[in-house]
Amino acid sequence: MNEAGPATFSRAGALALVAVGFAVFLALIYLIAAGEEFGGNRNNGGAHAAANGLNGYAGLVQMLEADGYEVNRSRSPVGLETDGLLVLTPPPFVDADEFAELLQRREYLGPTLVILPKWDATLPPPTLPAEARDRFKPGWVMLTGADAVDWTAELPAPYVFKHVKESLQKDEIPGWDGFGVEGKLPTRTILYAEDDPQHETLIADAAGHALAIKVIGEPDTDYYEDAHWTIFVTDADLMNNYGLGDAARARAAIALVDEATYDRDITGVTFDMTLNGFGAQENLLTLAFRPPFLAATLCLLMALLIVGWRAFQRFGPPAIASEPAIAFGKQRLIANGASLIVRARRLPLLAAPYAALSARRVAERLGLARADAAAIDAALARRLPHEEPFSRRAARLEAARRPADILSAAQALDDLTTKLSQGQ
Repeated sequence: MNEAGPATFSRAGALALVAVGFAVFLALIYLIAAGEEFGGNRNNGGAHAAANGLNGYAGLVQMLEADGYEVNRSRSPVGLETDGLLVLTPPPFVDADEFAELLQRREYLGPTLVILPKWDATLPPPTLPAEARDRFKPGWVMLTGADAVDWTAELPAPYVFKHVKESLQKDEIPGWDGFGVEGKLPTRTILYAEDDPQHETLIADAAGHALAIKVIGEPDTDYYEDAHWTIFVTDADLMNNYGLGDAARARAAIALVDEATYDRDITGVTFDMTLNGFGAQENLLTLAFRPPFLAATLCLLMALLIVGWRAFQRFGPPAIASEPAIAFGKQRLIANGASLIVRARRLPLLAAPYAALSARRVAERLGLARADAAAIDAALARRLPHEEPFSRRAARLEAARRPADILSAAQALDDLTTKLSQGQ
């Protein structure tokens, strides 16, 4: 055995290859986890928790985080099953039946805060003068009009109500009050809910219209007694980025959340983004680190560490044979021929040729000129008097038909050849 030549890669080089491969693997896992978020733009001017335009709710998210709430922006349907406060910011057009089913599932899971849409908004058009366009930051929008939604009138009781739009005259003040706080709305366009005995008004405008309501249901019903609260904010300017520009409205927004969380008995707040078109399925990374898959992930990581450690703990220099026992071409030819015979089930055809080959080998080791069975037996009796005669062994091989018998008889001939070689 000879020592191998220098390794193609040094230990440091191999370690670098492993490190780069592992980094690429982590990047792959990150991209799988990021999904549609990677390279995407959620700050697209919509009315959702990731938008910082006038109609968005990024300001509300930041304000609640600063106020001590644990805030999460969910792109998965799993987020709708939270037992904390779920904040929904539905778009103008919603399937009333599906939305009602969502609210009904929430009745015994946790409280729900629904902020109804108000503004039609657009990103700044390319025809806008460059001086004005440069003043817009990413995600900023232009408000083009306000509209009430009609699907709230199609909800089942006790959620059903009519969403109404009202535009005040120039001499009318868009005032509001609630939770011991009062102030003015940013515009004279107000959206409110018509009165309903199954709703409790939390914030009202100067005319007494309900801008935020709590669904309480009818007395002595299961909903009234046991269901979690559902709060509708009918005028989004109480909680969107436009509205939070005023300190009084910001205090009212915090008060609404405190009311929905039972005076902060609940600290977790989830802003759903699936209704705004940012839904995504469960990704592999999330599943890998969630029971019951967490145990398998930890075992895999431990196995990778062990394999990596063992790969760099070689015992001595690698050794290779000085030369192959059989040239590669001959070895492959023998292997192919043997496989063909095995698959054709023609092992008995090998018995007589192998006996003749063994006779020549034994005769050569005994110093005989011819491979004659009688001569071999006579010479073998003089060299190894206690051994079974060659002719008997060869006859047993030629008579064998089963693979096991053929192998046993051939082994007996090989043993004889080996003993003669050792005796030389």
